[in-house]
Amino acid sequence: MSETTLLLAAGAIVFVLGVGVTLTVADLIRRIIALNVASGGVMLILLTLADRGDAPDPVPQALVLTGIVVMAAVTGLALTLARRVENDGDDLEPDEDSEGGVP
Repeated sequence: MSETTLLLAAGAIVFVLGVGVTLTVADLIRRIIALNVASGGVMLILLTLADRGDAPDPVPQALVLTGIVVMAAVTGLALTLARRVENDGDDLEPDEDSEGGVP
């Protein structure tokens, strides 16, 4: 088994584990972490595919760098929203006496 095949298999396993946990766990924080794990698997696959051949392909490497930045921003936003939902309870309906709502 070559190194490329081993890294592709590891990336696929990490991705499947992340997606599987995302679909089976009810806790929002654990789902967010599982999505980060799944995106790490995708990034591992992209980096492995970029390193095949004599010269590495810079396009997948740039995609992975961009994905890291986007993942960090989305994770921060998702954690903030999950914290707000957990603090307010699981009731997503607006309060009757709130002034910011529609009359």
